[in-house]
Amino acid sequence: MRYWIAIFILGGALGGAAIAQDAVLRSLQTGVDASPWEAVGRLNIGGNSFCTGALIAPDIVLTAAHCLYDSDTGDLINHDRVEFLAGWRNGRASAYRKVRRTAIHPGYIFDEHVSSERVRNDLALLKLDHEIRNTTVIPFGTSTRPDQGARVGVVSYARDRSNAPSLQEVCQVLGMQDGVLITSCTVDYGSSGAPIFSFSEGSAKIVSVVSAMAEIDGQKVSLGTDLDLPLKHLRAELDRADESVPQVSGAVSKFGAGSSGAKFVRPEQ
Repeated sequence: MRYWIAIFILGGALGGAAIAQDAVLRSLQTGVDASPWEAVGRLNIGGNSFCTGALIAPDIVLTAAHCLYDSDTGDLINHDRVEFLAGWRNGRASAYRKVRRTAIHPGYIFDEHVSSERVRNDLALLKLDHEIRNTTVIPFGTSTRPDQGARVGVVSYARDRSNAPSLQEVCQVLGMQDGVLITSCTVDYGSSGAPIFSFSEGSAKIVSVVSAMAEIDGQKVSLGTDLDLPLKHLRAELDRADESVPQVSGAVSKFGAGSSGAKFVRPEQ
């Protein structure tokens, strides 16, 4: 993993960006602190692991594709073993939903090889069994990827903070290469699928999803996926599947010429 990041550096991914001071992680333990972020939730997966996801429509959750695979066997996890807990905090959630269908980026491959292609394609949408119409759980909008040097933020769960989300309101885009966003945001196991937000348009909008963690010259960084074109196709695939394909156990959609799934260094489980 470090060697792969070294390749990124040689490719000029950081481009000499000045490093700004990042905000520290702040635990969202109270309702007041957590209220703007209720649409971020914990994904309980297979009964023994979790990731982070974010609501982008009343019945659609955005997360990382690798969250849907068993890290030991490489098998796709049945959708009925995944549950979204919106605003999960201290043993309670604002809404609980099972997953009815999933759509995974067709270019995502779950294997041992690490590459920029794997990370930038590490994207999935989850169709919930029922819409969340709780007035405190407002889906987030999405936006185009930020430029190098832009300020972003992340809301995530992790193994040492699994019972409440944490907010890092200010971190920085260090670079972009081959569709992979490199940021200084703090992530850990469990943070996979966490939304990376831009605040440049006056409101928090999701611009990427946490895929992996790494180090560059001893500095911990996070790697995020590209949303621009894949997200549109994934949403369209979910719509088409709802209209034409009967739901079966473990149903998953892969639009286009897909391949099956990748195991690499990542912040989950």
